[in-house]
Amino acid sequence: MTPFGARIRGLREVKGIQLQRMAADLHVSAAYLSALEHGHRGRPAPGLVMQICGYLGCIWDEAEELKTLAELSHPKVTLDTSGLSPAHTELANRLGARIRHLSEDEVERLLALLRQ
Repeated sequence: MTPFGARIRGLREVKGIQLQRMAADLHVSAAYLSALEHGHRGRPAPGLVMQICGYLGCIWDEAEELKTLAELSHPKVTLDTSGLSPAHTELANRLGARIRHLSEDEVERLLALLRQ
């Protein structure tokens, strides 16, 4: 699940909205919305993010958060390390090779470091 998918699913569930109903109201398929929530689709188009924000009644801060999460939620990431140091390239490759094996605690520690 992507950060964006987890957030919209949480908001939808808190408001008691069924996935099928939300999908129909947004004029997307339930399969697409489910795949978006579970991280099986790429990041949503900005227009759809705004539609979702409006549908869920997001206030300004929530809408900004959802836009940011959508930008950070592409499930397939490509890194270009050309022109960077060998250490940068090694870091990118080691992270790519190990990311599926990191514990939640390790992920949180790395994120805390990167968010500084």
